[in-house]
Amino acid sequence: MSEAIMVAVISGACTLLGSFGGVIASSRLTQYRLSQLEKQVSRHNQVIERTFRLEGRMDEVEHDVRDLKAYR
Repeated sequence: MSEAIMVAVISGACTLLGSFGGVIASSRLTQYRLSQLEKQVSRHNQVIERTFRLEGRMDEVEHDVRDLKAYR
């Protein structure tokens, strides 16, 4: 085999390995970031649910206050 062909084969193999390694690293980073985003969305949804429940309780309290004022 010619020296140029050997260099080309070795360069091609290294390029493939480097590209494959880059894809794997990028995939891991994407999975990590998605996991973190899912946690943040979950916390946000919990806050929204709590706010909804608190608004419902406030409506009840406001209604009770109106009833007490009307009763006087």
